[in-house]
Amino acid sequence: MKLKKIEVFTKGELEAVHSASMTLLSDVGIKVDAKDARDILKEGGGEVDKITNFVKFPESLVKEKLKTVPNSFKLHGPDGSFNFEVNTTTTQFATIGTPVKIYDPSNKNGVRKTVLADTIEQIKIVDSLENIMCSHIDVWPNDVSYTTIHAHCIYQWVKNTKKPYGLGCLGRLASQDMMNMASIIVGGEDELIKNPRFVGFMNPTSPLHLPQLMTNGFAIFTKYKQPTIIAPEALAGASAPVTLAGLITQTNAEIVGSAVVSQMFNPGAPVFFGTVSHVTDMRSGNSAMGSPEMGLITAGIAQLARFYDIPSRGPGAGTDSKLLDLQNGYERLQTLLLAAQAGVNYITCAGTYEATLVEALELLVIDDDLAGMVKRAIEGVTVSEDTIAFDVIKKVATSEKKGVNFLGESHTRKHMRSELYMPRLADRSRRSTWKKKGAKDIIERAREKVDKVLREHQPNKLDNKMEDELLKYMKKVEARTFDDYRKAEGLMVDSITLPDGIEIREEK
Repeated sequence: MKLKKIEVFTKGELEAVHSASMTLLSDVGIKVDAKDARDILKEGGGEVDKITNFVKFPESLVKEKLKTVPNSFKLHGPDGSFNFEVNTTTTQFATIGTPVKIYDPSNKNGVRKTVLADTIEQIKIVDSLENIMCSHIDVWPNDVSYTTIHAHCIYQWVKNTKKPYGLGCLGRLASQDMMNMASIIVGGEDELIKNPRFVGFMNPTSPLHLPQLMTNGFAIFTKYKQPTIIAPEALAGASAPVTLAGLITQTNAEIVGSAVVSQMFNPGAPVFFGTVSHVTDMRSGNSAMGSPEMGLITAGIAQLARFYDIPSRGPGAGTDSKLLDLQNGYERLQTLLLAAQAGVNYITCAGTYEATLVEALELLVIDDDLAGMVKRAIEGVTVSEDTIAFDVIKKVATSEKKGVNFLGESHTRKHMRSELYMPRLADRSRRSTWKKKGAKDIIERAREKVDKVLREHQPNKLDNKMEDELLKYMKKVEARTFDDYRKAEGLMVDSITLPDGIEIREEK
C-alpha cells in the first residue's frame, strides 16, 4: 500500500481553521488595490469598502465560487508533444524561486550574478530530467532589462525545451505579452486556452492584501485559463502570527479569497492551492526555509487543499545553507520528503539554495534524483501473491546447488526496475572502485552530468514564420518605456516593487 499521508490537523481542527478563515473573509475581507478588480468583485457579490478598499466575501459566495475551480488539469509543452496532469491525488515535481545569483566555484565568493546564458542552461537541463516536469523563470538574468525578461525567457523556452513553463503574474501588460507570444507559438489563443502551456505565479501580500500589479496579471492568466499558483509567502512572527495555526488560518483566507477572485474573473480558471510560507528565525530576523516548521505549514495547506478539492502546490528542497554542504543536503531532503508525504500535488523544489536566492545546476540534477527517491518512497509496498514471492523463496532456499541466490531468478528481473529506484548520481560502489573512478564527490559527478547535457542538447527547430513573429514581438516589448508600464498598470510612480522584493526603477 502507499504511504499514508501526513495530516497535521484532526477533522475538528481542520474545521476550526476553515471556519476562522471564512470569518476573516466575511468580516475583515481582503484589501484589493485594483479598482477594476474591485468592481468585478462587487458585481459578483463581494462587499467593497470604498475607503479602505477591503472586499468582504460572504461564506455563501465563497462556497458557490469554489465549486467551479477544477480539481485537475493538464500542462503542455510548447509544441504539445509533452504533457502531464496535475490533480488532487498524484505528486509532480518542478523548479522554484527567482535566483539572482548562481553557484560558481571559480568566483572568490563562490557565486556570481546570473545572466541570460544561465537562464538558457537551466531550461536545457530541466528539459533533460526524468522527474522534474516543468521549469519556471527561476534564474533571473541580470543582463536583461526587468521590463523585457518575460519576452526573452519565452523565446528561450520555445527554443530549448519540450516542457511547460512558469512565469509571474507581473502586471497586465507583461502578462498579455506572455499570452500573445504563446499564441504565436501554439497557433492561436483557442489552442492556448484549451491546452495550457504556462504556470502562473500569483503572490498575495500577507496579511490579506492583493497588490495591484499581481492582480492585474492574475486577471490575464485566468482569462486564458493558464493554471496559476496562488501562493502567499507569509513569515510566522513577521507578516503572519508566530503560531503555525494562526499563519495557516491567515494564508488559507488569502488563498481561498484569491481562488474566489479567479472564478469571478473567469469561471473554471484552474488554480493551485499553494504556499511558500515559512517562519522567521527569531535570533537573526531572517526567514528560515529549511526549518521543520515550513514542512508543517506545507502539510497543513496540502490538507486544506484536499478539503476544498483543489490541487495543491508547496515547496520542497528548501534550505538556508550558503554552501553545497551537509546542511544543504539534510534541509532539502527533509522539506522535500515531508511535502511529498503530506500529499502536495505540485512540489516546486529543484535547483536552488540560500532560501532560493542562488541557483546551482549541479543541485538541479541532484534534485531530480532526490525526486525519484521520494516518489519511490511514497509508493510504499505493493503486496500481492506475486510480490510476496512464496514459490521463489522456497525454490532458492531449498536448492542444493552452491551459490544459488535470487539474482538469477526471472522474478528478480521482472520486478527489479519497479521495486528498486536506481539513482543516477549516488555512488554505491566499493571504495576501491570509487577511487579508480577518480574519488569524485556528488557535486563533481553532477557537474559532469550538467556538462554532458549541455554539450549534447539539441535546440528545437522553429518554423521561420513563427520565429520572425516572436523576434518582431520582442522588439515591440523592448521599445516600451517605463512610463508605458506605469500607465498600463495604473501605477503612476517612478518605481515598482515586485512581491519578491525586486525593485524596478525608471531608467533616466
